Amino acid sequence: MIDLVQLRTFVCVAEEQHLTRAAERLHISQSAASAHVRAIEDHFDTQLFIRTNRNLKLTHTGELLLDEARNLLNNASMFTSFARKLRGKMEGQLTIGSSSDPSSRGADTVAALLRAHPLISVDLRARPSAGTRQDLKTGELDAGILLGPSNDPDILHYELTRFGFRIVGPVAMRAQIEAADWGALAAMPWLTPLDANMAYAILLDDMFAARGLTPRSVARFDNAALAGAMAKAGVGLTLMREDHALEGAANGFLAISPIAQAQLPLYVVHLASRKSDPLIEAFVAAARGVWAGED
Repeated sequence: MIDLVQLRTFVCVAEEQHLTRAAERLHISQSAASAHVRAIEDHFDTQLFIRTNRNLKLTHTGELLLDEARNLLNNASMFTSFARKLRGKMEGQLTIGSSSDPSSRGADTVAALLRAHPLISVDLRARPSAGTRQDLKTGELDAGILLGPSNDPDILHYELTRFGFRIVGPVAMRAQIEAADWGALAAMPWLTPLDANMAYAILLDDMFAARGLTPRSVARFDNAALAGAMAKAGVGLTLMREDHALEGAANGFLAISPIAQAQLPLYVVHLASRKSDPLIEAFVAAARGVWAGED
């Protein structure tokens, strides 16, 4: 029989188009991921993937089965939610995705959840916003805390707060940065996100594309802390949370553009299909309670 673990691996390999990356994302060995896919192929006597260059591409049968696999994983979550309601007990396991930045308050939210419901157990995993959205759909995460924006109708978003962002750069470039208009800022060396789906990338595109400009990227990053370190080291400009930018400027490490300011919302999120899951409801309530205490 095919089990949910094997289906989840199949969906993840299909999304990553790479066995090793899928295994890393699922925190299993490559051999285990390969065995899960092979078990499905053997069970149905069909081929799910073909190798193209260094990636894996779904066969036509694989494409058809992918949608059904996602539906089954979603239905399994709904079944679990219904079972919990019947039991009437607030206990179970949650896997939560959150930024590793302490300001997302993921750890505070887990602490508040466990104070209110000590029978719940939680795995807290570091995820960028794009990764959280992706892993919610494969069932690897139950809920998450992420920076917006997002227009995905399959995911419910509850705004917790908003963070301001500023354009910063090396303190050695202070005079140029403070005097620069948008065109001059775009022409300077930039540190840009590797993933176009990262919240930073979307915000950066919104700021410059609306003016018909594209920042001149000289280095890329997949973690905001790395971008900040490179900016302090003199590599180039980047977007940074306003509180971090002001701290860096006060300490003499960074220069801030006076013309560029923007905001991004911070959300607690989960699949729309799990809206009535009591564990999800408890986590959302904990997150809202933590941030309500900031008002």
